[in-house]
Amino acid sequence: MKKMNLRDMYPFLKSDVWVDVDEEIAHEMRRFDLEESAYRLRTYRHRAYYSLDRNDGIEQHVLFLSISPEEYYERKLSRQQLYEAMCLLPEKSARRIYAHYFLGMSKVDIARAENVDERAVRKSIQRGLKQMEYLLKNM
Repeated sequence: MKKMNLRDMYPFLKSDVWVDVDEEIAHEMRRFDLEESAYRLRTYRHRAYYSLDRNDGIEQHVLFLSISPEEYYERKLSRQQLYEAMCLLPEKSARRIYAHYFLGMSKVDIARAENVDERAVRKSIQRGLKQMEYLLKNM
């Protein structure tokens, strides 16, 4: 048997209340306290102070977004224009933009894969984006 103070678990208690509990129960309560403090630490480190799960429909709206046929058509058309503009770019710029924005590769990784300097990749992507902007405005 182990003695535990209920005031540690229930902050609304004003005075100490000691009870005898089994070792197994004391061990489980200690484990729960450790897991809860680890969760609080993870929440603090990752700045996860809020949740979408508020029962106000936000999570449902985000997860099950239904778009109208007009919006679907506009997205398809803009995606098609984007691919057309990328096809008009020089091959290196198009490949680097695709790798960075569509495949999620960093500029350093692209530079390593192509055995070039990272500044060259960065400048190539910047020039390509400016060319794409010009092409998309004139389409």
